[in-house]
Amino acid sequence: MKRGSTLFLKAVILLIGIGALAGIIIFPQLEGRNINADLFNIYFQDPFLAYVYTASIPFFVALYHAFQLLGYIGQNKVFSLDSVRALQTIKYCAIILNILIVMAALYIRIFHAKGDDPAGFIALCIVTTFISVVIAAATAVFERLLQSAVDIKKENDLTV
Repeated sequence: MKRGSTLFLKAVILLIGIGALAGIIIFPQLEGRNINADLFNIYFQDPFLAYVYTASIPFFVALYHAFQLLGYIGQNKVFSLDSVRALQTIKYCAIILNILIVMAALYIRIFHAKGDDPAGFIALCIVTTFISVVIAAATAVFERLLQSAVDIKKENDLTV
């Protein structure tokens, strides 16, 4: 049962990664202002798109470490320092992603919202910021709990 659930969660993480990668590659070609542009103009002359690709790095790093953490769970190495480090990396990636999303919202609001209301984009930024904060808080709690469990396990291994 445990192996099946970790395998299912690994598949979900893999599908999320593939979907996100496909989205950031395909969406710029379908965007309204780029509908008739060639690939060079779409991918190399849009500074916001370069920012999106750079900001997606912490997301994919967090997905990789979540995949790694599920591997540790499958190998019964949950109470190890590697699991704590994976949770710590996920927490830091969520915090960095949160900051980058807020910076993107401010960039769009300040520099590109002249005469236009970017309510949809700002709402999307608020939702993703909230999700990122929840993930950072949850991983911080799990990290603390797992670190204390690792410390207790280490003490018990030394006394035996």
